Amino acid sequence: MAKPLMAKATAVWLVDNTTISFKQIADFVGMHELEVQGIADGDVAAGVKGFDPIANNQLTQDEIDSAQGNPLHKLKLKFNPAASGEEKRRGPRYTPLSKRQDRPNSILWLVKFHPELSDGQIAKLVGTTKPTIQSIRERTHWNISNMQPIDPVALGLCKQSELDAIVQKAAAKKAAEGGVMSDDERRKLVSTEQSLEMDAAPKIPTAIEGLETFSLSDEPVEEKEEEPIIDADSFFNLPKGGTEDEDEDDLRP
Repeated sequence: MAKPLMAKATAVWLVDNTTISFKQIADFVGMHELEVQGIADGDVAAGVKGFDPIANNQLTQDEIDSAQGNPLHKLKLKFNPAASGEEKRRGPRYTPLSKRQDRPNSILWLVKFHPELSDGQIAKLVGTTKPTIQSIRERTHWNISNMQPIDPVALGLCKQSELDAIVQKAAAKKAAEGGVMSDDERRKLVSTEQSLEMDAAPKIPTAIEGLETFSLSDEPVEEKEEEPIIDADSFFNLPKGGTEDEDEDDLRP
């Protein structure tokens, strides 16, 4: 369903100038009912000037009258050519000022763990520019020495579903090209949900005893037969010495 222009300002106007229920307004502007109630209480959209939907060719007076007379009536947006394509806005994503300082760290994370993503995909995902991404790829960024790779989802710069969708798209493109991928590349191209379902890699034992039977493969290791313990005398095969008298007899002419 198409949404009106300046949805929050339109909700403010409808709350102030009509008796339409919060549920009807919320369904029309694409907001939650409690958020519309917060507008009426003054807790939400404080200082926002109302946007008249009638004067701006988004609603008719007859439609508002019908909604006020019937609480079950759903407001229908009047066709407005100016509103076409408003939801799909081109250009980089807007990033709040409070999070812009963390954006280079998220770009470094994407470049490091998802090198298959293009500069355009990264720019659209976290809202940055291609020259910035290129400087981080080439490690010529002015603050590269102080940057740390941080997941953009953890920073709130994008949603996990958006990141997974771009990764899946890159995986499909890689498969279509027919290139041979290494295990490390294949691991990077899967989504987070799929990677969590993978079998855990064998861990190297910390104790020395465990190294005897440790193997990276899943095949069982055949146990070797224990060799018999050989004592020192039999190992060196030393001849038994005689008595001192016998040695002296041998030395006599």
